[in-house]
Amino acid sequence: MNSRARIFAAIGWLALLTAAGTIGFAWIEGLPWFDALYFTVVTISTVGFGDVAPQTRAGQIFTTGLIITGVGTALYLVSVIAEDVLEGRLRNVIQRRSMMRKISKHRGHVIVCGYGRFGKVVTDELVRAGRTVVVVERSTEQEAMLAPTGLDYIIGSATRDEILEQAGTANADAMVVATSTEADNVFITLSARELNPKLKIHARGESEASIRRLRRAGADYVNSPLQTGGLRTAASILRPSVVDFLELSLPSRGEEIDLEEIRVGEGSAASTIEVGEIERRNQRLRVVALKRLDQPIQLAPGPGERVEAGDHLVVIGDREQLSQLAREAIATDS
Repeated sequence: MNSRARIFAAIGWLALLTAAGTIGFAWIEGLPWFDALYFTVVTISTVGFGDVAPQTRAGQIFTTGLIITGVGTALYLVSVIAEDVLEGRLRNVIQRRSMMRKISKHRGHVIVCGYGRFGKVVTDELVRAGRTVVVVERSTEQEAMLAPTGLDYIIGSATRDEILEQAGTANADAMVVATSTEADNVFITLSARELNPKLKIHARGESEASIRRLRRAGADYVNSPLQTGGLRTAASILRPSVVDFLELSLPSRGEEIDLEEIRVGEGSAASTIEVGEIERRNQRLRVVALKRLDQPIQLAPGPGERVEAGDHLVVIGDREQLSQLAREAIATDS
């Protein structure tokens, strides 16, 4: 029996004893109903005011039995409640410490500040893509939603440097700043940029002023959900086929075709070969762009372009062949 069931059982038994005591004193001692209830409560609680006392031998025996059973039940109820409270708090402390140790070991993860509707969509997509995510949420009410997800999270304000440090900002690869307050988003961006100059910061802004300030604060990318949603809706009316094509940029959402970014690893099977060779090996793939270090992105690189380690390829095509190419780009030659 769990603690909640034991608490309800103890309360039920105590209520039953109170009712039985009230009836017993009213019958044995001839007390009015309210006096009988009052005497029962005083007896079970061991307060013993002494203003009411049993006058008969039967009443004294009944009182003795009520004290033994009632006090024992009351103490059991108190102990169960105390145990539940202490165990719950201790469990939370242990879980949070364990989570903090786990977060401190993360490298190259993504921090999402704000688990509202926007933050949740971003988090779900990142997790679906296999990225490690740490959520920072200031609202304690959101913990009930976060706990069952299995995500690593910290309850606290991301405007505090110690919270950002606990989230592993110094070792993170990227951060999504998506709180509901524009001023907080700007401040978080400034703090994160100071803690990790190489961090890729993706910030959410609504007004033109906040977008401008976020960029000045150090955000690499600023997204306005209202503006993006409006433009996408207009585009779906004006150029529906183009929008359908752009939907491929959402990984694993199409039926057979995906648009993916693949990083070529050092010594992998995909390095040191030409773009044309990649497409010949994978007839249902096309390399649509190539990004090399800090150079401008190359759209539709020629078949003779040689792929180097560290390059980022944007490839469209069959999902199974994309997965195979991604494995070749990671695995090293033996």
